[in-house]
Amino acid sequence: MVQSKTNLFDDHLGYKARLFKALSHPARLDILQFLAQTQTCITGDISDQMPLGRTTVNQHLKELKDIGLIVGNTTGVSTNYCLNPKKVNEVSQLLINFFERLKMNKCC
Repeated sequence: MVQSKTNLFDDHLGYKARLFKALSHPARLDILQFLAQTQTCITGDISDQMPLGRTTVNQHLKELKDIGLIVGNTTGVSTNYCLNPKKVNEVSQLLINFFERLKMNKCC
């Protein structure tokens, strides 16, 4: 059994890594952009808007829901998907702050 070494790092870095990992797939970025562009919640099958199968899209939606960037409320057989503005702002600020700390005053 392979043990993960992620527990050796600061909890805040682990949290950021999970968020950044969820953003590391083009399909997830496409879903986020699509929901932002529509500026509304989408009821129905988002896979109709993407070049991927329904099962694959649902896996990506689950990843985004698990980290809180989107919310999905199910009514009957349809799900209403929306961006979670509070979480989007939080992740945006985390990214900005993270990269601000990486800026160097001089080149190597």
